[in-house]
Amino acid sequence: MKPEHLQLLLVREMPFGKYQGKKIAELPGHYLAWFAREGFPRGELGELLELMYEIDHNALRGLLDPLRG
Repeated sequence: MKPEHLQLLLVREMPFGKYQGKKIAELPGHYLAWFAREGFPRGELGELLELMYEIDHNALRGLLDPLRG
């Protein structure tokens, strides 16, 4: 994980699918779990989705609150 990825979770939008246009940090856990089962996309988007899945799965979403500014 790169430290800047935490900030990107708050600003990067989902570029496709049911939640297109939603910030990655706002994606529901069941959607992130679907990617965990089916496979994350390649590249930075996949890394961000995987990171958000781990944060959600471990009930750590509150860690992003100080970054919301």
